[in-house]
Amino acid sequence: QVQLVESGGGLVQAGGSLRLSCVASGRFVSINHVDWYRQAPGKQRELVASITSGGSTSYAESVNGRFTISRDNAENTVYLQMNSLKPEDTAIYYCHVVITTQHLAFIGVTSVYSDHWGQGTQVTVSS
Repeated sequence: QVQLVESGGGLVQAGGSLRLSCVASGRFVSINHVDWYRQAPGKQRELVASITSGGSTSYAESVNGRFTISRDNAENTVYLQMNSLKPEDTAIYYCHVVITTQHLAFIGVTSVYSDHWGQGTQVTVSS
């Protein structure tokens, strides 16, 4: 129902910036809740930032004030602007999207939520 393509990762020195993008395509009505997660080698995947359908945002304390999550609903794109990067930010970053799809039944049209993960983009911050 949806395909997510992440981009914008790369190698940057500490203090630098990167902007990650997650573009959703496919057959869906809308993107609802969106998260950015990251997973460093040997560590569990952790939630970095979230944005609701209404635009409310939340951040992990470790990135608060440095990262900004935003969305462009017209382009079905979610961004993660990362500033003042630190070596501990090094990880694979994944977007996680909750979408609404419509399904036709004889009674009518129903809306269904489903969640999807991108393939990830590598962010490496050198000291």
